[in-house]
Amino acid sequence: MKNNSRRDFIKKGTVLTLGASLLGAQTFSAMAQDKKGAFTLPLLPYDYNALEPHIDEATMRIHHTKHHQAYINNLNAAVAKHEGLEKRTLEDLFRNIESLPDDVKTAIRNNGGGHWNHSFFWKILTPEKNTKPSEALQKAIAKDFSSFDIMKEEFSKAAGKVFGSGWAWIIVTKDKSLKMVATANQDNPLMTHSAEMGTPILGIDVWEHAYYLKHQNMRANYIKDFWSIVNWSFVNEAYSKAIK
Repeated sequence: MKNNSRRDFIKKGTVLTLGASLLGAQTFSAMAQDKKGAFTLPLLPYDYNALEPHIDEATMRIHHTKHHQAYINNLNAAVAKHEGLEKRTLEDLFRNIESLPDDVKTAIRNNGGGHWNHSFFWKILTPEKNTKPSEALQKAIAKDFSSFDIMKEEFSKAAGKVFGSGWAWIIVTKDKSLKMVATANQDNPLMTHSAEMGTPILGIDVWEHAYYLKHQNMRANYIKDFWSIVNWSFVNEAYSKAIK
């Protein structure tokens, strides 16, 4: 798959209906679907090499076109098995996973989670420099984590402690406070079986495929590099939407 420039992405954005403009009142959504209801791969809002040296081009290309595309392929195959499932949003499916047909329940949980999580993750990253938390988010971070530096340290520890494959998140809870959580595999805090539910505003993928080509087994180095490419403009908007 040939990568598209930021200009191409913006030009095609109205067709694919992706990005921060689709942040809902309660949660992010970037689940583009074609006319038949099949989920499609979102374009990146930057080139595959744009995040270097923090994340290398080869990793981004494989992660996006192979891993993410595989989740989408498997998700589409699962929802196609039962009439009506393809018309439901992923968020709706997440809220009702236990009521889904047994033969597709696990596939939708794993691959639907993989699709949502990665679509969110691409927006969390940016090659732009000097983005920063908004004043409102800074106040919330100070309230719930004492300081930005403590939040950063604790989040890095949480991401580093995920056993095997999974994600670390900062979420907005029902009472509008911030909380740090981790999920296994492709689960996320929107799913009803999650130990702690909430609206994600920041997340990091700590599956080895997210970093192994460059950082090999040094997950801590990948997490350290992650902070240099966080798209705080997107996080700020996600937070603003989540507390409304």
